[in-house]
Amino acid sequence: MSLVKYEILNKVAEVRSFTKAADALALTQSAVSHAITNLETEFGFPLVNRNRSGITLTTEGEAMLLAIRNVLQENEKVHQEAASLLGLAKGTIKIGIFKSVSTKWLPEIIQLMEKNYPEIQIQLKEGDYLEIEQWLLSGEIDCGFINITHSSQFHIISLKKDRLLCVVSNQSALYHQKTVSFEDLEKEPFIMPTYGGYHDIKQLFEERGIQPDIRFELMDESAILSMVTHHLGISILPEMLLDSIPQELRAIPFQVDSYRSIGLATRYHLSPAAKKFAETTQAWLQDSDK
Repeated sequence: MSLVKYEILNKVAEVRSFTKAADALALTQSAVSHAITNLETEFGFPLVNRNRSGITLTTEGEAMLLAIRNVLQENEKVHQEAASLLGLAKGTIKIGIFKSVSTKWLPEIIQLMEKNYPEIQIQLKEGDYLEIEQWLLSGEIDCGFINITHSSQFHIISLKKDRLLCVVSNQSALYHQKTVSFEDLEKEPFIMPTYGGYHDIKQLFEERGIQPDIRFELMDESAILSMVTHHLGISILPEMLLDSIPQELRAIPFQVDSYRSIGLATRYHLSPAAKKFAETTQAWLQDSDK
Protein backbone atom coordinates (compact mmCIF):
# COMPACT_ATOMS: atom_id res chain seq x y z
CA MET A 1 0.00 0.00 0.00
CA SER A 2 2.90 2.39 0.71
CA LEU A 3 4.02 2.27 -2.92
CA VAL A 4 0.55 3.36 -4.02
CA LYS A 5 0.71 6.26 -1.59
CA TYR A 6 4.17 7.11 -2.87
CA GLU A 7 2.83 7.16 -6.43
CA ILE A 8 0.03 9.47 -5.32
CA LEU A 9 2.41 11.91 -3.63
CA ASN A 10 4.67 11.85 -6.68
CA LYS A 11 1.77 12.69 -8.98
CA VAL A 12 0.52 15.45 -6.66
CA ALA A 13 4.03 16.94 -6.70
CA GLU A 14 4.08 16.86 -10.51
CA VAL A 15 0.70 18.46 -11.14
CA ARG A 16 0.34 20.53 -7.92
CA SER A 17 -3.34 19.67 -7.64
CA PHE A 18 -5.35 16.96 -5.88
CA THR A 19 -8.00 17.12 -8.63
CA LYS A 20 -5.53 16.71 -11.50
CA ALA A 21 -3.67 13.96 -9.65
CA ALA A 22 -6.95 12.13 -9.05
CA ASP A 23 -7.86 12.35 -12.75
CA ALA A 24 -4.40 11.13 -13.83
CA LEU A 25 -4.47 8.19 -11.41
CA ALA A 26 -8.15 7.32 -12.00
CA LEU A 27 -8.95 7.88 -8.31
CA THR A 28 -11.38 10.09 -6.46
CA GLN A 29 -10.11 13.37 -5.03
CA SER A 30 -10.99 12.17 -1.53
CA ALA A 31 -8.87 9.02 -2.06
CA VAL A 32 -5.90 11.15 -3.05
CA SER A 33 -6.36 13.46 -0.07
CA HIS A 34 -6.77 10.48 2.26
CA ALA A 35 -3.58 8.84 0.98
CA ILE A 36 -1.55 12.02 1.56
CA THR A 37 -3.01 12.40 5.05
CA ASN A 38 -2.07 8.79 5.83
CA LEU A 39 1.49 9.40 4.67
CA GLU A 40 1.72 12.54 6.80
CA THR A 41 0.52 10.55 9.82
CA GLU A 42 2.99 7.76 9.05
CA PHE A 43 5.94 10.15 8.70
CA GLY A 44 4.92 12.46 11.53
CA PHE A 45 5.05 15.76 9.63
CA PRO A 46 3.07 17.58 6.90
CA LEU A 47 4.05 16.91 3.29
CA VAL A 48 1.93 19.46 1.42
CA ASN A 49 0.67 22.99 1.91
CA ARG A 50 -2.99 23.27 0.92
CA ASN A 51 -4.17 26.72 -0.16
CA ARG A 52 -6.44 28.41 -2.67
CA SER A 53 -3.70 28.78 -5.27
CA GLY A 54 -3.02 25.05 -5.32
CA ILE A 55 -0.72 22.52 -3.70
CA THR A 56 2.93 23.05 -2.79
CA LEU A 57 5.25 20.66 -1.02
CA THR A 58 6.54 21.53 2.41
CA THR A 59 10.28 21.56 3.00
CA GLU A 60 9.91 18.09 4.51
CA GLY A 61 7.80 17.00 1.53
CA GLU A 62 10.51 18.13 -0.91
CA ALA A 63 13.12 16.21 1.09
CA MET A 64 11.03 13.04 1.11
CA LEU A 65 10.06 13.27 -2.56
CA LEU A 66 13.52 12.42 -3.88
CA ALA A 67 13.72 9.32 -1.68
CA ILE A 68 10.20 8.31 -2.70
CA ARG A 69 11.03 8.70 -6.40
CA ASN A 70 14.12 6.56 -5.92
CA VAL A 71 11.95 3.85 -4.34
CA LEU A 72 9.45 4.03 -7.21
CA GLN A 73 12.22 3.84 -9.80
CA GLU A 74 13.84 0.87 -8.10
CA ASN A 75 10.47 -0.86 -7.88
CA GLU A 76 9.96 -0.27 -11.62
CA LYS A 77 13.47 -1.54 -12.29
CA VAL A 78 12.82 -4.75 -10.28
CA HIS A 79 9.74 -5.52 -12.39
CA GLN A 80 11.64 -4.78 -15.60
CA GLU A 81 14.50 -7.06 -14.55
CA ALA A 82 12.03 -9.85 -13.76
CA ALA A 83 10.43 -9.42 -17.17
CA SER A 84 13.87 -9.44 -18.78
CA LEU A 85 14.66 -12.80 -17.22
CA LEU A 86 11.54 -14.14 -18.89
CA GLY A 87 12.74 -12.79 -22.23
CA LEU A 88 10.33 -9.85 -22.15
CA ALA A 89 11.06 -6.14 -22.55
CA LYS A 90 8.43 -4.20 -20.67
CA GLY A 91 8.05 -1.26 -18.32
CA THR A 92 7.76 2.52 -18.37
CA ILE A 93 10.50 5.04 -19.15
CA LYS A 94 10.30 8.80 -18.69
CA ILE A 95 12.39 10.84 -21.10
CA GLY A 96 13.35 14.52 -21.03
CA ILE A 97 13.41 16.18 -24.45
CA PHE A 98 13.92 19.60 -26.01
CA LYS A 99 12.20 20.96 -29.12
CA SER A 100 14.54 20.04 -31.96
CA VAL A 101 14.89 16.45 -30.68
CA SER A 102 11.13 16.07 -30.21
CA THR A 103 10.54 17.41 -33.73
CA LYS A 104 13.31 15.70 -35.69
CA TRP A 105 14.16 12.47 -33.86
CA LEU A 106 11.49 11.26 -31.47
CA PRO A 107 8.66 10.32 -33.86
CA GLU A 108 10.75 7.72 -35.72
CA ILE A 109 12.56 6.50 -32.59
CA ILE A 110 9.23 5.97 -30.81
CA GLN A 111 7.88 4.11 -33.85
CA LEU A 112 10.88 1.77 -33.66
CA MET A 113 10.40 1.27 -29.93
CA GLU A 114 6.71 0.44 -30.42
CA LYS A 115 7.55 -2.00 -33.20
CA ASN A 116 10.38 -3.80 -31.37
CA TYR A 117 9.28 -3.42 -27.73
CA PRO A 118 5.50 -2.97 -27.67
CA GLU A 119 5.35 -3.61 -23.90
CA ILE A 120 7.55 -0.60 -23.10
CA GLN A 121 5.59 2.58 -22.43
CA ILE A 122 7.28 5.92 -23.14
CA GLN A 123 6.45 9.16 -21.35
CA LEU A 124 7.91 12.46 -22.59
CA LYS A 125 8.61 15.67 -20.69
CA GLU A 126 9.74 18.72 -22.68
CA GLY A 127 12.01 21.41 -21.29
CA ASP A 128 15.35 23.10 -21.79
CA TYR A 129 18.81 21.75 -20.96
CA LEU A 130 18.78 22.94 -17.35
CA GLU A 131 15.28 21.63 -16.63
CA ILE A 132 16.16 18.22 -18.07
CA GLU A 133 19.29 18.00 -15.91
CA GLN A 134 17.27 18.99 -12.84
CA TRP A 135 14.61 16.37 -13.64
CA LEU A 136 17.32 13.73 -13.85
CA LEU A 137 18.74 14.77 -10.49
CA SER A 138 15.31 14.81 -8.85
CA GLY A 139 14.34 11.43 -10.31
CA GLU A 140 11.45 12.77 -12.40
CA ILE A 141 12.86 11.20 -15.58
CA ASP A 142 15.03 8.17 -16.40
CA CYS A 143 17.08 9.79 -19.16
CA GLY A 144 17.13 13.00 -21.13
CA PHE A 145 18.57 14.66 -24.20
CA ILE A 146 20.92 17.50 -23.29
CA ASN A 147 23.66 19.66 -24.70
CA ILE A 148 26.65 17.66 -23.50
CA THR A 149 28.30 18.91 -20.33
CA HIS A 150 31.02 17.32 -18.29
CA SER A 151 29.21 15.98 -15.23
CA SER A 152 30.01 13.10 -12.92
CA GLN A 153 26.34 12.94 -11.94
CA PHE A 154 25.21 11.38 -15.22
CA HIS A 155 26.36 8.84 -17.75
CA ILE A 156 26.29 10.64 -21.11
CA ILE A 157 26.02 8.92 -24.49
CA SER A 158 27.32 11.20 -27.24
CA LEU A 159 24.86 11.29 -30.16
CA LYS A 160 25.43 14.17 -32.60
CA LYS A 161 27.47 17.29 -33.30
CA ASP A 162 24.91 19.78 -34.57
CA ARG A 163 26.46 22.66 -36.52
CA LEU A 164 25.57 26.23 -35.50
CA LEU A 165 24.68 28.55 -38.40
CA CYS A 166 24.17 32.31 -38.72
CA VAL A 167 20.62 33.12 -39.86
CA VAL A 168 20.14 36.35 -41.81
CA SER A 169 17.43 37.96 -43.95
CA ASN A 170 17.81 39.11 -47.54
CA GLN A 171 18.22 42.69 -46.30
CA SER A 172 21.28 41.84 -44.21
CA ALA A 173 24.71 42.91 -45.44
CA LEU A 174 25.80 39.32 -44.72
CA TYR A 175 23.19 37.71 -46.99
CA HIS A 176 25.47 37.02 -49.98
CA GLN A 177 28.51 35.89 -48.00
CA LYS A 178 29.56 32.24 -48.27
CA THR A 179 30.76 32.23 -44.68
CA VAL A 180 30.47 34.53 -41.67
CA SER A 181 33.20 35.53 -39.25
CA PHE A 182 32.44 35.93 -35.57
CA GLU A 183 33.40 39.60 -35.86
CA ASP A 184 30.61 40.01 -38.45
CA LEU A 185 28.11 39.32 -35.69
CA GLU A 186 28.93 42.64 -34.04
CA LYS A 187 27.90 44.63 -37.14
CA GLU A 188 24.13 44.05 -36.98
CA PRO A 189 21.46 43.78 -34.25
CA PHE A 190 21.48 40.28 -32.78
CA ILE A 191 18.57 38.16 -31.56
CA MET A 192 19.86 35.94 -28.76
CA PRO A 193 18.35 32.48 -28.28
CA THR A 194 17.89 32.04 -24.55
CA TYR A 195 17.31 28.90 -22.51
CA GLY A 196 18.49 27.35 -19.28
CA GLY A 197 21.57 25.24 -18.78
CA TYR A 198 24.79 25.20 -20.78
CA HIS A 199 24.37 27.96 -23.35
CA ASP A 200 26.43 27.14 -26.43
CA ILE A 201 26.03 30.54 -28.11
CA LYS A 202 26.94 32.65 -25.09
CA GLN A 203 29.86 30.32 -24.49
CA LEU A 204 30.93 30.81 -28.10
CA PHE A 205 30.86 34.60 -27.69
CA GLU A 206 32.86 34.45 -24.46
CA GLU A 207 35.53 32.24 -26.03
CA ARG A 208 35.86 34.55 -29.05
CA GLY A 209 35.61 37.83 -27.17
CA ILE A 210 32.51 38.82 -29.16
CA GLN A 211 30.09 41.46 -27.85
CA PRO A 212 27.07 41.53 -30.16
CA ASP A 213 24.41 44.21 -30.11
CA ILE A 214 21.67 42.10 -28.52
CA ARG A 215 18.29 43.53 -29.49
CA PHE A 216 16.02 40.76 -28.18
CA GLU A 217 16.37 37.55 -26.19
CA LEU A 218 13.87 34.83 -27.14
CA MET A 219 13.46 31.17 -26.24
CA ASP A 220 11.20 29.99 -29.06
CA GLU A 221 13.07 29.24 -32.30
CA SER A 222 10.06 30.01 -34.51
CA ALA A 223 9.78 33.47 -32.91
CA ILE A 224 13.49 34.07 -33.59
CA LEU A 225 13.05 33.10 -37.25
CA SER A 226 10.05 35.42 -37.50
CA MET A 227 12.09 38.31 -36.11
CA VAL A 228 14.89 37.65 -38.60
CA THR A 229 12.36 37.34 -41.45
CA HIS A 230 11.06 40.81 -40.56
CA HIS A 231 14.63 42.18 -40.76
CA LEU A 232 14.87 42.93 -37.05
CA GLY A 233 18.26 41.32 -36.60
CA ILE A 234 20.40 38.24 -37.23
CA SER A 235 20.74 35.16 -35.06
CA ILE A 236 22.42 31.79 -34.58
CA LEU A 237 20.48 28.51 -34.56
CA PRO A 238 21.37 24.80 -34.78
CA GLU A 239 21.29 23.23 -38.23
CA MET A 240 18.72 20.65 -37.09
CA LEU A 241 16.12 23.43 -36.96
CA LEU A 242 16.93 25.01 -40.30
CA ASP A 243 16.07 22.49 -43.00
CA SER A 244 12.93 24.41 -44.01
CA ILE A 245 13.38 28.13 -43.43
CA PRO A 246 11.60 30.92 -45.37
CA GLN A 247 13.03 31.72 -48.81
CA GLU A 248 14.04 35.22 -47.76
CA LEU A 249 16.39 33.80 -45.12
CA ARG A 250 19.81 32.17 -45.41
CA ALA A 251 21.60 29.98 -42.90
CA ILE A 252 25.31 30.68 -43.39
CA PRO A 253 28.16 28.61 -41.92
CA PHE A 254 30.91 30.24 -39.90
CA GLN A 255 34.46 30.48 -41.18
CA VAL A 256 35.37 28.23 -38.25
CA ASP A 257 32.69 25.58 -37.75
CA SER A 258 31.03 25.61 -34.35
CA TYR A 259 28.71 23.01 -32.91
CA ARG A 260 26.43 22.05 -30.08
CA SER A 261 26.96 18.46 -28.97
CA ILE A 262 23.76 16.53 -28.24
CA GLY A 263 23.88 13.58 -25.90
CA LEU A 264 21.57 11.29 -23.96
CA ALA A 265 22.13 11.71 -20.24
CA THR A 266 21.17 8.75 -18.08
CA ARG A 267 21.55 7.46 -14.58
CA TYR A 268 24.54 5.18 -14.08
CA HIS A 269 22.30 2.19 -13.34
CA LEU A 270 19.77 2.07 -16.14
CA SER A 271 16.64 -0.04 -16.12
CA PRO A 272 16.32 -2.64 -18.91
CA ALA A 273 13.65 -0.54 -20.65
CA ALA A 274 15.83 2.58 -20.57
CA LYS A 275 18.74 0.56 -21.96
CA LYS A 276 16.55 -0.52 -24.89
CA PHE A 277 15.65 3.11 -25.56
CA ALA A 278 19.30 4.22 -25.47
CA GLU A 279 20.34 1.37 -27.80
CA THR A 280 17.47 2.11 -30.20
CA THR A 281 18.32 5.81 -30.30
CA GLN A 282 21.99 5.16 -31.06
CA ALA A 283 21.19 2.59 -33.74
CA TRP A 284 18.61 4.83 -35.43
CA LEU A 285 21.01 7.77 -35.56
CA GLN A 286 23.75 5.62 -37.07
CA ASP A 287 21.39 4.21 -39.71
CA SER A 288 19.62 7.45 -40.59
CA ASP A 289 22.64 9.78 -40.39
CA LYS A 290 20.45 12.55 -38.96
